[in-house]
Amino acid sequence: MSTLTDTNTLSAAATPSPARGLRRGDRNRLLKLIGVILISISVLFPLAWMAIAGFKGKTEVLRSPFQFFPDMWDPKNYIAIIQDPQFSRAMLVTFGGALIFTALSLAINSMAAYALARLDFAFKRFWWVFCIMPMFVPGMAILLTSFVVVAQLGMLDTLAVLIIPGVASAVQMFFLRQFYLNMPVAVEEAALIDGASRWQIFTKIFIPQSAAVFVVVGIGSYMAYWNAYVWPILTITSPDLMQIQQFLGNFRSDRGNEWGLLMAGSTIAALPTIILVLFFQRYIVNGVRISGIK
Repeated sequence: MSTLTDTNTLSAAATPSPARGLRRGDRNRLLKLIGVILISISVLFPLAWMAIAGFKGKTEVLRSPFQFFPDMWDPKNYIAIIQDPQFSRAMLVTFGGALIFTALSLAINSMAAYALARLDFAFKRFWWVFCIMPMFVPGMAILLTSFVVVAQLGMLDTLAVLIIPGVASAVQMFFLRQFYLNMPVAVEEAALIDGASRWQIFTKIFIPQSAAVFVVVGIGSYMAYWNAYVWPILTITSPDLMQIQQFLGNFRSDRGNEWGLLMAGSTIAALPTIILVLFFQRYIVNGVRISGIK
């Protein structure tokens, strides 16, 4: 009898307590929550400081000792930068160029990805390797040769020089191709049997199924254009075509040490991208998730 009791006692001691397991799970969740909070603070702090610095005076932004909040909340910097015609023109020109660039990028990269994923043609593997090679070449390594090419083509100081050279993207082709490879072959074969052409299959089957992936690729194209600085500086000199990053980059040489005004302009320039990402965040997560599913 005592042996049986001792055995039951040992078994109970060896079995993990539900309460202990629950505490371990709570501890892991707490650590994850702390990690997420710390990462969020490190990401959001510069944005918050930039937005708040827009309410500070000229000498307050870099004042020592550091002060996060202004002595007096004054929106004059935001009002002044919004009323600045050069800033407004740069925002509109950049936004329009970003929309055109994004639309062309989606069209060209999706068609190339479909061809490389679902069509059979001669030297297909060679052309696939040729298309993705730019992924392994730093942009700065071909910056000078790219400038010489667009200069010889007479594209300098035009909107085309900001759009055409970067429309075809190896990264986006790769991303879209991976998604198209995962789509069921049976649907495509059934459409071919029904007499559908390849163009009809692409436009009526593949594109409607690619909404989430298109959002990811489209936002990537938009942000690449919106945040471009070096290429516009090299190729654009006309004030009518000045991009928003050019305007902000030249701000100190043109306006002096108006740090509060610069922070206000930078905050407004960042708003379109922030709003876009927040609005499409569910599609972004879903697109990244489904792109790698086999």
